[in-house]
Amino acid sequence: MNFNEILATQNQEISLPVLEEKKVQLSIKREDLIHPFVSGNKFRKLKYNLKEAKKLKKKAILTFGGAYSNHVVATAVAGKLAGLKTFGIIRGDELGKNLTKTLEENATLREAHNNGMKLHFVSREEYRQKTSFGLIEKLKNKWGDFYLIPEGGTNILAVKGCEEILTEEDKEFHYICAALGTGGTISGLINSIGKKQKVIGFPALKGNFLSEEIKKYTINRKNWKLQKTYHFGGYAKYNEELIRFINEFKTETNVLLDPIYTGKMIFGIIDLIKKDTFPEGTKILAIHTGGIQGIDGFNKKLKSKEEQIINVL
Repeated sequence: MNFNEILATQNQEISLPVLEEKKVQLSIKREDLIHPFVSGNKFRKLKYNLKEAKKLKKKAILTFGGAYSNHVVATAVAGKLAGLKTFGIIRGDELGKNLTKTLEENATLREAHNNGMKLHFVSREEYRQKTSFGLIEKLKNKWGDFYLIPEGGTNILAVKGCEEILTEEDKEFHYICAALGTGGTISGLINSIGKKQKVIGFPALKGNFLSEEIKKYTINRKNWKLQKTYHFGGYAKYNEELIRFINEFKTETNVLLDPIYTGKMIFGIIDLIKKDTFPEGTKILAIHTGGIQGIDGFNKKLKSKEEQIINVL
């Protein structure tokens, strides 16, 4: 894949009875189709970081993430494609006690490992120090110099990449919607939309800190808001209604959503449409930020609880 190009991904218009009834148009920008692992906002966030690493003549990239982090596996695959070594600091030292077993059970970490990423498992307490100078220096002493990409991939260069998601043709939409975890993707969208457009963010986490994170990367803009009622209890939390919605949406539209980010966002958009939040004639563009590779691990958790799984076929 060419990290030097500016991609223009396709918009898929969604056809559902509720959209016809409310006379609202919903399209999904299929960023998830960029690449099986470096898809959606992961490609956007990594693009300029990889170019910067090469410019600085770095030989390796180091980043952080949880056991099912889409960012971790995307960094591993992208690093390999770019000819760079990759190191992943993974939250949960118990996972490192039997690496063979962990890799057998965890498709995300297995894919990262298979793409050459050196995995280093740390305790949750040590993981909380991920931004500290002391831990970074300790890691440099262990592995040598590297280019650091933060957890989730969000920094100024990531936002720059996310500013390339929208095209001139996307100016026809009244609202741009995106799920968010660290705020990088939505910041890029806020910086690049037209004067008459607005961005709606659907946080996957509980808490009010995201607004401050977004303000770090945007300049005095008031063209956005966060819908904080569709996190389903917090990061990676879910209920039977969400899983059922994801499966029904896949059946009706042939678009697969992930349960961490995009599933919650689309659930929220449809719910807002049902509640007449948007006037007739409104055109909404939702950004599909990928995350599909994580469904395998999520389904294993659902199976272990004898709950309905996500249908990927």
